[in-house]
Amino acid sequence: MKPKANLVAQRLVNLYRQEHVILGGWVALNPIFVNEATDDVLTEMADLPTGKMLVQHIKNLRSGKTPMDSIDRNLLPYGGLMSESAVTTPLDEKQWNELENAINNFAPTQQGLIDLQKLDIIKRFGDEWLNDIKTILSDRPEMAEKWKVVMQTWRAYHLWDMATQIVNQPLTERARAQIQADMPEYETFLPMFADEGKKLLDRLRTFMKETKHPESTED
Repeated sequence: MKPKANLVAQRLVNLYRQEHVILGGWVALNPIFVNEATDDVLTEMADLPTGKMLVQHIKNLRSGKTPMDSIDRNLLPYGGLMSESAVTTPLDEKQWNELENAINNFAPTQQGLIDLQKLDIIKRFGDEWLNDIKTILSDRPEMAEKWKVVMQTWRAYHLWDMATQIVNQPLTERARAQIQADMPEYETFLPMFADEGKKLLDRLRTFMKETKHPESTED
């Protein structure tokens, strides 16, 4: 069954807002935006927070104004803060060495994330450490590639925590809609947890169906 336009719109806006933690960034997301944003979806999207910016971004992609691997700086989510805050955090040679060692020694596990965040070189970036470091590595491609593993690991455990909370509390129609909107990310990351991740993914899919009320109608 074809998903409702409002659910597709919400899912695309969620992806747009989370670009800074999605592997591949705009290169991965832009084809999804172009392919899935029908006229009905664009209409629904325009009514969502930051949705009008995404609508314009999609129009720019389709017209060729914006390359498929990029985005107009004026249309960056959060005003570009998630992409640019690290430029105010310069590092000296010793700190660069510390950061490189931290990245090279990172273990892609929950404990690895905990240990990484305890390091002084990571703490100095504050709450936005994940994306700030991604930005500061933009001209160091080898380190940037390794940092993607950190970002992927963080996103996987974040989604695991979200999914676990969802299946352990009473579900509402709103929760069902949110599960459906976020399902592409769950399908990407939960299988990383092997059989347990697949079981959790199956539970989300089941709950998504069970909480749908027969008496609900189209808007």
